[in-house]
Amino acid sequence: MSEQTPNESTRRRVVVTGLGAVTPVGLTVETFWNALLRGESGARPITSFDASAFHTRFACEVQGFDPLAYFDRKKARHLDPFCHYAVAAADEALRDAALKPEEMEPLDRERAGIIFGSGIGGFHTLQNQAREYFEHGARRISPFFIPMIIPNMAGGVLSIRYGFQGPNHAVVSACATGNHALAEGLSLIREGQADLILCGGSEASVSEMGIGGFNAMKALSTRNDAPEAASRPFDVDRDGFVLGDGAGALVLEEVGHATRRGARIYAELRAVGASADAYHMSAPHPEGRGIALALKKALEEAGLAPETVDSINMHATSTPLGDESEARAVRGYFGTHADRLTATSTKSMTGHLLGAAGAIEAIATVLSIVHGVVPPTINLTNQDPECNVNVAANQAVHRNVKVALNNAFGFGGHNTCAVFSAWE
Repeated sequence: MSEQTPNESTRRRVVVTGLGAVTPVGLTVETFWNALLRGESGARPITSFDASAFHTRFACEVQGFDPLAYFDRKKARHLDPFCHYAVAAADEALRDAALKPEEMEPLDRERAGIIFGSGIGGFHTLQNQAREYFEHGARRISPFFIPMIIPNMAGGVLSIRYGFQGPNHAVVSACATGNHALAEGLSLIREGQADLILCGGSEASVSEMGIGGFNAMKALSTRNDAPEAASRPFDVDRDGFVLGDGAGALVLEEVGHATRRGARIYAELRAVGASADAYHMSAPHPEGRGIALALKKALEEAGLAPETVDSINMHATSTPLGDESEARAVRGYFGTHADRLTATSTKSMTGHLLGAAGAIEAIATVLSIVHGVVPPTINLTNQDPECNVNVAANQAVHRNVKVALNNAFGFGGHNTCAVFSAWE
C-alpha cells in the first residue's frame, strides 16, 4: 500500500464490525456468501403475482422470508416489505457485531446512528393503495399509506427498534444508494458526530409496476426460457438486467470504539468516491468518464495507488451499454494493472437489487478480503471484447485480497466507488 495522505494519520479510522443480508440466494450472510461461491442463480419464474402479461416473467425474488419472525402480525401489516427486509438485515448485522438488539448496554445510543436508504421505497404499498383508491374510493386509503411508502421509513423503524438517537436519515440515489449510505456513515464517524453507524439499503420492487416499468424502458432481460442464465454481465449475449429484492446492512465503527468493546473487525472502509455523469437520465456516459472520476476520487481519498487494488466488484448489471462503459472506465483508469486485478459482478447471481445493491455487494467485497476469494461472474460463456477486464468467469478465484473496490451507479448519472482494505 502507498503511504498515508497527510490527514490520514490523524483522522478517525472507520472499520466494519457487523454484516447482515436478505437476498434472493440466501436470507443470512452465511447462506448468501456460500451461494455466491457456488455460483447459484436466484432467478426464477415470478411467484408473487401473475406475470403472464409481461415481456419479462421472472425475477430474483426473496424466497422463504417470514416477517412474523421479526414483527407481530399487526406491525407487519403496517410496514412495506422493504422495511421487513431492512429490519432482518439490520438485526443480523448488529448481532454479528456483538450488539444484540435486545441488550446493547453500555452502548451510548446518542452516538449511534442509522443511514439506511432505498431506491424506490414502498413500491408494493403504493401499487396496492392505488388499486384500493381506483376500485373502492378515497375512504379505502390506509392511514399508514404515507409512512409505508416513504424511503426514509426503514431508518425510522430501525432507530425506534434499537433506540439509536444519533444521526438518522435516508440516502436515495437509485442504484448507488447503498454505497452513498456508506459514504455518509464514514463521514459522520470521521467528523466525530457518531461512534457507530448502521448503514445499508433495502428494496422490494418485484411487483407488477416494477416489472412493467422496467419492461417499458427495455431494461430487463426477456430470457424467459432460461431465467437462471439471464443475468450475464460482460457476456456478448446479455440482453438486460434481472430485477431482485432484498437488503444489506453493515455496522461501521470508529476503530477505538470497536477495539474497546472487543469487536471483531472485518475490514477498514477507507473511502467512498462519488461523481456524476452529467449526461443522461438513465444511460451511462459511453466512455465511462464519471465512473473513472469516482474511481480516481476513491483511491486518492483512501491514499492508495491504483496498483494496490486486488479486486473490484463491478456494478455490471448485464445491460449492453452499462457493462461496456464501466469496463472502459476500469481499463482506462487502471491501464495494464486491469489485467492483474480480479473483477466480478455478483449481480449475475443475485440480480439487481437497485437501492440495496451497493450494500449487499459491499458485504461480498468485505468477505472477499476476509476469505481471500473473489466470487464468480456466472453465465459468462462468450466475453464481449468491449468488456476488456479480467473477470472471475464462472468460478471463484482464490487470491490474496488486501484492497477491494465496490462500484455502484444509479439512474441520473450517480457514480460511487467504495474502497475497503484488510485490517492490519
